[in-house]
Amino acid sequence: MKYCSNCAATITLKIPADDSRERHVCEACGSIHYQNPRNVVGSIPVYGNKVLLCRRAIEPRYGYWTLPAGFMELGESTADGAARETFEEAGAVVEIGPLYSLLNVPLAEQVHLFYLATMKTPDFSAGEESLEVALFDEQEIPWSELAFPTVKQTLEWFFADRASGALASEFHVRSRDVLRTEKI
Repeated sequence: MKYCSNCAATITLKIPADDSRERHVCEACGSIHYQNPRNVVGSIPVYGNKVLLCRRAIEPRYGYWTLPAGFMELGESTADGAARETFEEAGAVVEIGPLYSLLNVPLAEQVHLFYLATMKTPDFSAGEESLEVALFDEQEIPWSELAFPTVKQTLEWFFADRASGALASEFHVRSRDVLRTEKI
């Protein structure tokens, strides 16, 4: 049972007036409690020809490799959040470039956004949420140990674009929906 954060009365699921979807509505005070997807923001940190990955020290997917990313905070832009998460998880200061990929993950109620990012120096260190952090060229990527399909897809797109000789200014935002059948 859910309770209203405004008046502590019981919340029910119904379609409010002037809406077309079921929402959590407080019968007592009329408040609508919207539940919307959360933004996960991250980067593709590049130094030379290598990409920086973090081995997760938290669940889900403890011990698996990922791009530095996490939930966007209130009061920050998606790009600022990507830079913050890169510093928090990988100890790397990056110059955030353009948005590179946007992946919808309906099953997890999330949207994942990854930005191209340049590391000015090879300085990095594992943050509290990372067991270790390392630079990888494409052949060294632990593909079978990647944490999430959104990370794998983003890296596949990135290396394909780079192999084609496309410059960062020529990249366009990649996007797709992650299917319910894909491992999360």
